Amino acid sequence: MKERILSIIEKNSKISIEDLAAALDEKPDDVAKAIYEMERDKVICGYHTIINWSNTTKEKVTALIEVKVTPQRGLGFDKIASRIYNFDEVNAVYLMSGGFDLTVILEGKTLQEVASFVSSKLSPLEAVLSTATHFVLKKYKDHGTILVSESTRERMLITP
Repeated sequence: MKERILSIIEKNSKISIEDLAAALDEKPDDVAKAIYEMERDKVICGYHTIINWSNTTKEKVTALIEVKVTPQRGLGFDKIASRIYNFDEVNAVYLMSGGFDLTVILEGKTLQEVASFVSSKLSPLEAVLSTATHFVLKKYKDHGTILVSESTRERMLITP
C-alpha cells in the first residue's frame, strides 16, 4: 500500500486522506498511519509546490553547477556534499557519474548573485577542484509538470 500512496501523492500532495483512501480502496485511518510512518522514516521528506516563476514578476535565475572535488579518505564525497548543501543558497546537491562529481542547483536574484556564491563560497572550499556554471534559460517541464502551454501549431498547406 505504501508504494501506491507514494505514487499518488508524488503527483498530487494536496489530495485528502479520504480521497486517497478511496482511490486505494483502503480505510482512511490505515492510509493516515502509513503516511505518518513514511514521514517518520524519512521516506516522505517534504511537500513542495511547483511554481512557474516565469509567470510572476519575481526575478530569479536558476543555476546548475558542475563540481569536481577530491573525495576524502573514509568519507568519500559525503563530507564535501554536506558542506555544500548546508549553504542557504543551495536547493539541491547530487552525486553524479561521468565527467564531474557533484551537481549543485541553486537560485539567485541575479546572475551576479550566483557568480558571487560560486567565487566566494563554493570555489574556495578545500576539496573543490573546479566548477562549471550553467544557467537555466527556460523551464519547459519541472518535476513531471509541463510549465508551458502547448502552442497551436499551424500546418503548412502543401498542394500538389
